Amino acid sequence: MLRRLMNCFFAMCLSTTIACHASSAAVKLPNPTSDEPLSKAKSSQTVVLAGGCFWGIQAVFEHVKGVSSATAGYSGGAANTAQYETVSTGRTGHAESVKVVYDPSQVSFGQILKVFFSVAHDPTELNRQGPDEGTQYRSVIFFSDEEQHRIARSYIDQLDGAKSFAHPIVTQVVALQAFYPAEGYHQNYAEHHPHEPYIAINDLPKLDHLKQTLPELYVGK
Repeated sequence: MLRRLMNCFFAMCLSTTIACHASSAAVKLPNPTSDEPLSKAKSSQTVVLAGGCFWGIQAVFEHVKGVSSATAGYSGGAANTAQYETVSTGRTGHAESVKVVYDPSQVSFGQILKVFFSVAHDPTELNRQGPDEGTQYRSVIFFSDEEQHRIARSYIDQLDGAKSFAHPIVTQVVALQAFYPAEGYHQNYAEHHPHEPYIAINDLPKLDHLKQTLPELYVGK
C-alpha cells in the first residue's frame, strides 16, 4: 500500500498527473449488441473483474444499479499466495480483482461490462492502470459461465471494431477458477479514505463519471 501511495505522490511531484488521471477517464460507449435480456425473476449472478487497483473498481460497482455486493480480492493465482504483500510482487498470477454479485432482473451482464469498460478502468492499458504497474493490475474478466464468456468476447469485438478507444482492448477473458477476498482493511477503502491523494486523484473521479455518463445505472448509498 505504501508503494502505491508513493507512486502517486512522485507522479504529482514530477508533474505527470496525466498518468494518474488516465485510469479515471470516462469513455461514452454503445450498448452491447449481444446481451442477455433482463430476467423476469430476481436472482443472483457473479462475475469477477480486474482492472488496476481494486479500491477503484470496488467503489464504482458499489454504486451500480442491481449490484448487491462488490468485494475486493485476488483471482488468477493459488490460495497460498492470495495475500496483498505477496500479490504486490507481480509473481503470483493473481490480479487485484473485485467479485461483483448482481441481480440480472435489474442489470444485465452487458451493462455490467459497459460500466467496467467506460468508467471503471482503461481496458487498453497492458499490465497497468495509471500510476500502478505490474501483472497484478492487468485487465481481466473472470467469467462464471459460457453466456458471460460469449457476451464479453462479443462486446470486446464490437468495441474494437468500432474503434471506440484509440488503442485495442487488452482485457483478458478467462474462466473463473477461484476468488479470494482481500484483507479487511482493503474493503470499501475508497469510501473510508476519500481524502487520501491516491483515492482523490484516481478513484473518486470514476464515481463522478459513472453518475454523469451512465446516470440510469448509478445509485447512491
